[in-house]
Amino acid sequence: MTSDTSAMTADVLNRKRKRSPAMNGDDLSNNSDEADNNTTTGTTTSVDSNENDYQEQDREPILRLPRLNDAKLLEEVVDDVDYEDQPERYDFDFKKLWLQERGLMERIDGLLKDIARLTDFKGHYRDMVIPSDDEDDLDDEDSKAQYDAPEWCVPIKANVMTFDWESLGKEVQFDVIMADPPWQLATHAPTRGVAISYQQLPDVCIEDLPLEKLQTNGFLFIWVINNKYAKAFEMMEKWGYKYVDDITWVKQTVNRRMAKGHGYYLQHAKETCLVGVKGTLPPYCRRSVGSDVIYSERRGQSQKPEQIYELIEEMMPGGKYLEIFGRKNNLRDYWITVGNEL
Repeated sequence: MTSDTSAMTADVLNRKRKRSPAMNGDDLSNNSDEADNNTTTGTTTSVDSNENDYQEQDREPILRLPRLNDAKLLEEVVDDVDYEDQPERYDFDFKKLWLQERGLMERIDGLLKDIARLTDFKGHYRDMVIPSDDEDDLDDEDSKAQYDAPEWCVPIKANVMTFDWESLGKEVQFDVIMADPPWQLATHAPTRGVAISYQQLPDVCIEDLPLEKLQTNGFLFIWVINNKYAKAFEMMEKWGYKYVDDITWVKQTVNRRMAKGHGYYLQHAKETCLVGVKGTLPPYCRRSVGSDVIYSERRGQSQKPEQIYELIEEMMPGGKYLEIFGRKNNLRDYWITVGNEL
């Protein structure tokens, strides 16, 4: 057999061995013997080329990560990487950087959604027609008698988003402002069977209220839901208030039992009102009065207990009082109430 024929035979055998690995020991030994024989007849170039192919296959692969939107798989890959054993390959904290990037992307996504909601909502809310009294479910003959406006109250039926707060602030500066914002609920199925009969507002809309034009010195009482505590504290700080206290309203039934409502994790039987203060309080302000816990019967939707008004009036006797987002069932003598459902 000539050397050219031997080289061709060795090349064929080597290609066959790469495509179809042997399934038993005898085939392996035969292929090995043939490869050895061919090597002695001048086929070193083919064998060396074959060994180089295997070396290329054994070379350590480059770390390739999944796309960012596959967060679970990406987290598993990042956790599986052994950074300590290969410090020369990973001279930076990749996992920390990835977690920071993921957090930033989530925040950006949330902000974009808020902007889109706000853009759509402002146009809708500005142009919406406020329903007349005869279109309100509560305005049957009995409820009209029940919610007759007190003689000395000042109700202002207006869209709080477009109301001329600056003009009101020029006429009067308030000692107390109370607000019950229609907070936007967090979950995609927020009501869980409970009818919400009012328009909810995004946080940015509530935050835009110009309270600084309405009050220089005095108290802010703001009702807050469970998932908006942090946001309410941010708003108070932006408006110039210092958080000083909170009031808990424990809801009761007509039989004086605890009135439990729906909740995401726990059943809710209370509401919380945060108290903030700004500037210098007037000399007629009274301290250490009342209690920070109110036990009162749950009445209409969003209707607050009478005790909160009595407590405020005891703290600031003869003061100037303003309620924002008020409803007709909360109208009270000597209070100015602004809302679109009066």
